[in-house]
Amino acid sequence: MPDYHDDLRLAQVLADAADSATMERFKALDLKVETKPDMTPVTEADKAAEELIRSSLQRARPRDAVLGEEFGSEGSGPRRWVIDPIDGTKNYVRGVPVWATLIALMERGEGGDRPVVGMVSAPALGRRWWAAEGLGAYTGRNLSSATRIAVSKVNDLSDASLGYASLGGWEEHGKLPGFLDLTRACWRTRGYGDFWPYMMVAEGSVDLCAEPELSLWDMAANAVIVQEAGGTFTGLDGRPGPHSGNAAASNGLLHDELLKYLQ
Repeated sequence: MPDYHDDLRLAQVLADAADSATMERFKALDLKVETKPDMTPVTEADKAAEELIRSSLQRARPRDAVLGEEFGSEGSGPRRWVIDPIDGTKNYVRGVPVWATLIALMERGEGGDRPVVGMVSAPALGRRWWAAEGLGAYTGRNLSSATRIAVSKVNDLSDASLGYASLGGWEEHGKLPGFLDLTRACWRTRGYGDFWPYMMVAEGSVDLCAEPELSLWDMAANAVIVQEAGGTFTGLDGRPGPHSGNAAASNGLLHDELLKYLQ
C-alpha cells in the first residue's frame, strides 16, 4: 500500500497557508465579493487561498495535476490535487464562521480516480480534520497532536441525527418529498450545511447527511475522511466515492435506508 505520510504533511502546510489568507480577510469591511456565472459568490480570499495552494503545489509536486473551484484544471497524470479554497463562501461573506478550505489528493486506479488524502481546515471554528487511505481519520491542530475519529454505531433511523444544507436544493431536484419523509423518520435533523455535517458523521456526532447537487471539489476531501473513519460515502445513486454530482454519507449501518428515501 502506498505511503501517504508525505502528502499528508504537505496538505497540512497547504492548509496553514490557506488559513492565513482566509482569516486575514474574514469579516473585513472592504472584502471584495463578485458573482460568478452560476450566481454563487466568490471573494478575493477564495482566489488568494487557491493561488497560494497552487503555487505551493507547483514547487512541491510539479508533476501532479490540480483542479480548483476558482481557476479550473491544470496538468495531467495519475495524481491530482482537488481544491475548494473556501467551502461555505456565503457564510464567509456574512461573517458566519462555518466555512473551510478543502484539499484532496486523488489517484488513478483500476476503478478510476479515488481520493486518497483529505484535509478539511475550518480556522474560524478552530477545527481541522484529515485522513489518508489506510491511515485512518483524525482531528486536531497538527499531525503530532491529533485524535483518531470514528463514525457512530447508531443502527436505527429513529435514533439517528441527520445533517443537511437546505430544503431548496431537494425541491429543485424533485426529491423534496422523499427527503421530508427521511427527516420525519430520524430522531433529529439540523441544517448545518457545507463540509460540517460530513465531518460530524466522521467523528460520530451526526449519523448521516446528504446533498442533492455538488462538485468534485465539494466532496473529494470529505469522502476519504468519512471512509477512513469507518463510514460510507456515495452518490444518491449508490456509486461509491465523490463522482455522482451529489452525496450521501453515513456511518454505514444506515446507508441503505438513507439511499432508499432519497432515490
